[in-house]
Amino acid sequence: MKSSSVYVCQNCGFEAPKWQGQCPSCQNWNSLVETTISIRSSSKSQFSKPISSKPLKLDQVESLQFSRGATGISELDRVLGGGIVPGSVVLLAGEPGMGKSTLLTQLALKIQNTVLYVCGEESPSQVKLRIQRLDNNIKDSQLFLLPETNVETIVENAGKGLKNVKLMIIDSIQTLWTQRLSGMAGSVGQIRESANILTEFAKKNNIPVFLVGHVTKEGEIAGPKILEHLVDTVLYLEGERYAEYRILRAVKNRFGPTDEVGIFSMGQKGMEEILNPAKIFLESDAKDKRTKNERIGSATVVTMQGTRPILVEIQALCVSSPIPVPRRVARGIDANRLQILCAVLQKKAGIPLYNQDVFLSVAGGLKVSEPGIDFGICMAIISSYKNKTLTEKTAVIGEVGLLGEIRSIAFLDKRKKQAKALGYTNILGPDKYRNLASALADLT
Repeated sequence: MKSSSVYVCQNCGFEAPKWQGQCPSCQNWNSLVETTISIRSSSKSQFSKPISSKPLKLDQVESLQFSRGATGISELDRVLGGGIVPGSVVLLAGEPGMGKSTLLTQLALKIQNTVLYVCGEESPSQVKLRIQRLDNNIKDSQLFLLPETNVETIVENAGKGLKNVKLMIIDSIQTLWTQRLSGMAGSVGQIRESANILTEFAKKNNIPVFLVGHVTKEGEIAGPKILEHLVDTVLYLEGERYAEYRILRAVKNRFGPTDEVGIFSMGQKGMEEILNPAKIFLESDAKDKRTKNERIGSATVVTMQGTRPILVEIQALCVSSPIPVPRRVARGIDANRLQILCAVLQKKAGIPLYNQDVFLSVAGGLKVSEPGIDFGICMAIISSYKNKTLTEKTAVIGEVGLLGEIRSIAFLDKRKKQAKALGYTNILGPDKYRNLASALADLT
């Protein structure tokens, strides 16, 4: 059996012997991907009868028992769903400088068993410099560094060259190439085929594999979309490039929840866990010291990140617009959501924002997409526009509908309990107000 490759359109399935920018069949651009095919001899002896299979009743299916392995990093364990599942493949993506390699290096040092770290982008000496920066007292480490980019060589070293490998880290998947294809490393075909080989190795040998993935300028993982379908878990490491805090978020997880987040601080000693998120997203100590004038445009909301309620400060600024179409600028929330809430405020609460530029920010760099902070966003905007403040120790919870009503949200009691535990005695929510107009009385 010989192997060859063709270029297959990912949209319509058209096959071409060489790469083309546009598919001749469906006219889609950049959809042809190099794909490996097998060419069998035409002799009858080469054909074998396919293996027959039959459906199994549910109680006939063997149940697999496995135990998760702790990473030694509690925030990473939280996002993974309790630890590493044997044989799983985890893709960690993020922009350059977010700390992907640093986090996985710390993971490799925490694991007590043999770890194979594949250095695709750095030399072993450079990786050792990072390790020494993280911990100068490393002794008797079971971490092995492999400067290799060929997938077949990597699998051979992990399967035969080293014994008792318990974890393999690939840094990064975009640097790997396989002999099955002729394309250069980083191409769509090479990334897909390399990931497929590593996934097969992980499942067959029950060895978990972590892949580092780069992102494009649009924020998506570089390479084919099928890469995200092949792996078991997809993690994103987010944050502002020049800020110290990083958010680890799961967007896919076959073995756990997808709404948990891990919070880290990037320092000289690597990624440090933040066990009390309110310390950075709320900064309650600094907020208590502000004067009444300094609290204008500020509202504290309670957002759910997985099963954990986190108090976050929303800051809004309304200023007269010098242009006919006022601006709506948001950081940390969806800009379209801000547009909708500004329209609701103008129509249902009588706040004339048609000549106001509105700037909104979630303090601390957290990105929030849930609707439970709508009410807090509206109160922050009203506070800035009317130049009034919310009463002290006030937390705002609730979703705002297009009719201006304040709607109930999930985990309301859990959010209120967390706010009261942190000293917030005045809770504004759907159980207290029916609409935005009735909530204006809480501005002083």
